[in-house]
Amino acid sequence: MDPNSMRIGHGYDVHRFDVEYVAAKPLTLAGVVLEDKMSLVAHSDGDVILHAVCDAILGALGEGDIGLHFPDTDPKFAGAASGDLLQEVLAMMGARQHYLVNVDITVIAQVPKLTPHRINMISSLANLLELPEQRVNLKATTTEGLGAIGRKEGIACAAVVLLAGNA
Repeated sequence: MDPNSMRIGHGYDVHRFDVEYVAAKPLTLAGVVLEDKMSLVAHSDGDVILHAVCDAILGALGEGDIGLHFPDTDPKFAGAASGDLLQEVLAMMGARQHYLVNVDITVIAQVPKLTPHRINMISSLANLLELPEQRVNLKATTTEGLGAIGRKEGIACAAVVLLAGNA
């Protein structure tokens, strides 16, 4: 792999929990609908993992961020499935003749506990990103009760991607 063709991108997203569960907007992370009765406040489905991955890919391409391409002021993105937004970002990456080498994701959340969902989330991500599962890493951490996330007010995610392709 030519080092001049490699690009690193970093993405971050955060959403607060809705005050009550909204059945039409279940908690979705990495494209997986969780059984936990929680909903996130967001213009789209609020999948913080897919949003962070989109931002990371866009950053590696030098193409701004998810808000630039899919603004929350545009009604056509209201309730959008984050997997669809990711597919558009992946198409941009392909058009630029780049491909994903790997992705490393850290979810920051006091709730819900993600360990029971980790395998399904990695499988979903690998499928969405067209990567082998061993090139998709997913970690979760808490804030040890500190701050808004520690008070169970929301969830955040950071993602790093490595792309290769044309210099």
